[in-house]
Amino acid sequence: MAVGPVDVYIIGFPGNKFTGRIAPAIMELVDNGTIRVLDLLFVMKDADGVVTTLEASDLDEEGAGFLAIDVAQPGALGPEDAEEVSDDLPSNSSALLVAFENLWAGKLVDALQAADAVVIDSIRIPVEVVTAALEAS
Repeated sequence: MAVGPVDVYIIGFPGNKFTGRIAPAIMELVDNGTIRVLDLLFVMKDADGVVTTLEASDLDEEGAGFLAIDVAQPGALGPEDAEEVSDDLPSNSSALLVAFENLWAGKLVDALQAADAVVIDSIRIPVEVVTAALEAS
């Protein structure tokens, strides 16, 4: 099967309120074959603006749920990614970067290749925009 497209989500935690509560949702997507996690990277900025970066394997008990996630390409998200995110990260906040392959799209990629077709563009509509549109109708 072909490789699926890869997304990188940057999930913010104002006030550094990271608890690992989203790990079960990610695990469910991995377990049912929807995604494959390529890498996880945590970026924290304290009240003084000091930035700390952690890989999933470096987490303490707060992020223990992430230790169960099989990371396929550790190091795929690196110092450059952490630096780019930290530039926009407010003090006393943190971000989780998750790079994942969309395994569900592999069959579509195979079909496109078999048909000698190419994807010209791909557009993702943010959930806030979709929610607002649905509420307006």
